[in-house]
Amino acid sequence: MADDEDDSSTPTYDDSPGSLITRDGQVQWGGLLIGPGTPYRIDRQGVTGWADLPGLDSTDANRPTAHGAWPGARWAQPRTVSASVWVLPDSSADPGASLDAFVRATSADDTEQWLAVRVHGRTTAVQARIAQRVVPNDGIYATSGVAKASVQWIAADPRRYDTEQRSTSIGLPQAGAGFSYPVLYPLDYGDLPEMGSAVAVNGGNTDTSPQVVFTGPVTRPRLINHATGRTLEYDLKLAAGDQLIVDTTEGTVLLGGSASRLHTATTGSSPEQSFVLRPGDNQLDFRALEGGDTADVQVTWRSALL
Repeated sequence: MADDEDDSSTPTYDDSPGSLITRDGQVQWGGLLIGPGTPYRIDRQGVTGWADLPGLDSTDANRPTAHGAWPGARWAQPRTVSASVWVLPDSSADPGASLDAFVRATSADDTEQWLAVRVHGRTTAVQARIAQRVVPNDGIYATSGVAKASVQWIAADPRRYDTEQRSTSIGLPQAGAGFSYPVLYPLDYGDLPEMGSAVAVNGGNTDTSPQVVFTGPVTRPRLINHATGRTLEYDLKLAAGDQLIVDTTEGTVLLGGSASRLHTATTGSSPEQSFVLRPGDNQLDFRALEGGDTADVQVTWRSALL
């Protein structure tokens, strides 16, 4: 990847994916920025495995009395991402300072963090862990501090997510105000009623798993995704301000973020991990047995690519 002059300003790091990236060809791993404008230059072969389709696990079942098989579901395996990086000495007196910083940033850790890549103006990211790091201690490094290192990441979830997190809030359906009597002209039809619906757009090419937060006062809250036919419904009563947090990635249902309420799912409720947003438009309806004007559900997601 070609280099150019350094950025005129230094971006601020935070935990969001790609917060340090300012130009094409840059890669961010946690708080480490790699690529143009940094002491870490990616080799000409670039980043491999980023846009590849990972291997697929299939549930196809062979037909016992005919040719072929019955087609089943297919699920992507973890994503492997690799890069060769030229570690160049910085302006400090210690020629090994850049390599030391690189080694510290690429140490083994059980905790996943964001790996983000920008290509042609679009930054996408995966949650990953370091799988391997190779740093040759050769003559070039010994004399000049320059080293060609290689690093490999494993993303257990192979989906590449947009760095922009989207969200929509839906209230319960409300009746309109109607006419005011005596009727006077021109007619005043009152405020438009709350329809209890919204459209969530997944701009990627594969399903994405949203976070769903129901806020009371509401009894037996229900969220329906018409794009998939899936429903989340819980037989409990939330007081005003109470929040029921549904993590469809992990399959958890927590009241106030701590107390499990997974057992309150109704018989008509879908498994939490099956409640996804399909690519394109997803019409969502919020319904309940009863609820107040301030009850709502907030749906938060990132568009996903495979």
